[in-house]
Amino acid sequence: MKALKKKNGDLSPAERASTSGPLDSGETRAIMIGAVVLVIFLYFIRLILLPFVLAAIVAYICTPVLDWAARRTRWPRLLFAVALFVVLAGITTVVLGLSGERLATEVRATAADLQTTLENVTQQALGDRPIHVFGATVNAHDIAQSAIERMRDWFAQSDQLAMLAGYSVAAMMGAFLTMVLLFYFLVSGEHVARGVFWVVPPHRRPLVARIWHRLDPVLMRYFIGVLVIVGYAAVIAYVGLGVILGIKHAVFLALLTGILEIVPVIGPTAVAIIAGLVSLRTATGIVNIAEYALYATLLRLSIDQLVGPVVLGRAAHVHPVLIIFCFLAGGVVLGIPGVILAVPVALVVQSTLATLYGDE
Repeated sequence: MKALKKKNGDLSPAERASTSGPLDSGETRAIMIGAVVLVIFLYFIRLILLPFVLAAIVAYICTPVLDWAARRTRWPRLLFAVALFVVLAGITTVVLGLSGERLATEVRATAADLQTTLENVTQQALGDRPIHVFGATVNAHDIAQSAIERMRDWFAQSDQLAMLAGYSVAAMMGAFLTMVLLFYFLVSGEHVARGVFWVVPPHRRPLVARIWHRLDPVLMRYFIGVLVIVGYAAVIAYVGLGVILGIKHAVFLALLTGILEIVPVIGPTAVAIIAGLVSLRTATGIVNIAEYALYATLLRLSIDQLVGPVVLGRAAHVHPVLIIFCFLAGGVVLGIPGVILAVPVALVVQSTLATLYGDE
């Protein structure tokens, strides 16, 4: 791994020449074929990819802390890795224990209030007068009632219940697998990185080291920044929706706000619409609607203009159009893991091209 930590000035003239030399046609063809094969392989294993992605990201963020502690104390790194794993597992257990019951209550209340919410939203959209559809006259209550009945019929089907049970078991197994993988990545992540670096042809390893030296701080800042933004959005959303505006189901909406911040543009827009529709349920006049609009505007401005640029830094300097494309493409190909890896892959490509082209 020493080669990965070399700076540009530490490279010998021969290494510097090899890193600046253009890729020949054979290397370019091999890289393109390898990339296509990798995407196809990831597509076929996408259902088991999420635990590996989550564990690897957490271990990647924690690795500098473990290395610093081991260097500072001269104690075995394994000791700090095990201790950190125990701390993370304990925090996760406490958070789930404290918030799980509250969140379950919110979900049950949201489901029980779903028909009234749908009816209110439909009435806001259609007005008080009934409408005529295919020769039948329906109003907001009829539309909401029909939607609820269809949902109940869907959940009542045996195959749907079996599918939901399967997803529940898969989620529990995935959570357990994530913790197991996190332990291994914390303890021996450096060996995994060495194995990946070993795949690179020896004469191109200095080039890969330069790319990684450029990419590492941006990638680290991106992952940490995303965690900060998710936490900030969830807390501020709960304060705004629950404490100040007094909107029902604030915990559920705040959690949804934080999670959907992972998907720029599309996620915040979707959660703003959902929270806005729920707020209409308790709105008593134009003042309540204006208060919600002010809250949504301030939240968006604080994230986009203050928190986002500060915590993401250079990682935020990717055009929104490219980010949206990466998220959509990653989601179509790999599902949730593709959404998580969309921006990091874009940053990898950006850093690679900038290093090859000599752009700073």
